[in-house]
Amino acid sequence: MINRRQFMSLAALAAAPFPALADVVIGATGELSGQAAVLGRLPADLNGIFYRNGPGRFELGGERYQHWFDGDGFAQRWQIADGKVSHVGRFVATQKFEDESKAGRFLYPAFGSYFERKGYKNNDTINTANTNLLPFNGGVYALWEGGSAIELDPQTLATRGIKTWRSDLKAMPFSAHPKIDPDGGLWNFGTAPGADKLVIYRLNAKGEVARTVIIPVPQLNMVHDFVVSGRHLIFLLAPYDFEAGPGRSLRDCLQWAGERRPMRAVVVAKDTLTVRQVFELPACSVFHFGNAYEDGGCTRFDAILYQGDALLKTTLETQAALRKPGDNPGATVQITLDHASGQAREARLFGASEFPRVAPQAVSSRHRKLLVLGASGYDLTLDSVNMIDTDSGKVDGYAFGAGWQVEEHVLVPRRSARSETDGYVVGVAQHTHHAQTVLTVFDAHNIKAGPMALARLPYRAPVCFHGNFLAT
Repeated sequence: MINRRQFMSLAALAAAPFPALADVVIGATGELSGQAAVLGRLPADLNGIFYRNGPGRFELGGERYQHWFDGDGFAQRWQIADGKVSHVGRFVATQKFEDESKAGRFLYPAFGSYFERKGYKNNDTINTANTNLLPFNGGVYALWEGGSAIELDPQTLATRGIKTWRSDLKAMPFSAHPKIDPDGGLWNFGTAPGADKLVIYRLNAKGEVARTVIIPVPQLNMVHDFVVSGRHLIFLLAPYDFEAGPGRSLRDCLQWAGERRPMRAVVVAKDTLTVRQVFELPACSVFHFGNAYEDGGCTRFDAILYQGDALLKTTLETQAALRKPGDNPGATVQITLDHASGQAREARLFGASEFPRVAPQAVSSRHRKLLVLGASGYDLTLDSVNMIDTDSGKVDGYAFGAGWQVEEHVLVPRRSARSETDGYVVGVAQHTHHAQTVLTVFDAHNIKAGPMALARLPYRAPVCFHGNFLAT
């Protein structure tokens, strides 16, 4: 492990004001590329590529987006090999990005900012491809919620084009949170706010559409993520009304109705792809889930729940709910759905937190370890990495401290791993005072000891939302 003195030498605390994390100067080429300086020692058996994605452009032609979800996708590739780390970052060349770059101004509506200077044909015309980067079946895909996956070159991140999984599914919403099954296939979904239709996808390990169905679900609006157990697909539907109107962004159309309606858990049976059951819970909003598993006549799963409307905390100015929870932090809970009684109950696992992940080998089966980011300081900035034992409630955690913001971390198992923590935790952290970006590596069995290694870039990279590690 690196010692505290070495860690502090990476970025000594300063009294400078925090720069806005959205404002990263990428340059005229739209690319970043460099070798990271490694502090500490990377494990010899840790080799692979950490693919990441997030919003990278927020200003154009003197205008600025209003919401953190609006920025054009900037894909990143961290290569770990032979004790060294290299980095490449590149804008996803969507039609939206190309059209607006050529025009020198924003043309199309975004999630939280309204522009309509040019008509658009379908969802993929306004696809920002800014939420996740998925390696799957030899390809790499930039994902968004409202449209198609965008295929990138796995090495250079150059944009190859729109991925249509089947001709009749062209431009259909394909969410940014697919779940990989143990057999190598994946489950995913799509929604169109206000349409009350839920699309379910099942792709096999070859990337072929094995099953798909459209399910009617009343009052279906903001759905960002879902969770998969052995027998079910589970969706939490926060109580939003959809109220469209001229000159309104999608965010403006989503009106909180929690004072009138509960949150619903919609359970879809895997075997029939029909709604098996609907549960009611107290009105909350939600972005992300951990994992789900069957426990006798119950299904248990992890989620980060917010009291009230979490979308109010995700404007670009506050960069709140996912970066700085503010006065409405998300809390990690385990939800139990009792199928016989039709009752749902919650058990709190951790305080202010976000970005839950489990070991990839545990997806849809019984898990006992849940990785989350936490907020240790008074301002509730996400600055800690925490491994929760979901049985005992004990937490193995490490706080980077003041001046740091931690991005999503993932569990990377060793080959032939014998437990959920037999491996490493890999992620990214930003030092907000000194505008430094580092790759972090922890021993998954001993988070509290601090990073085994940090790899610092010679430049600052944009903050990402989500990503996945591909072992090589």
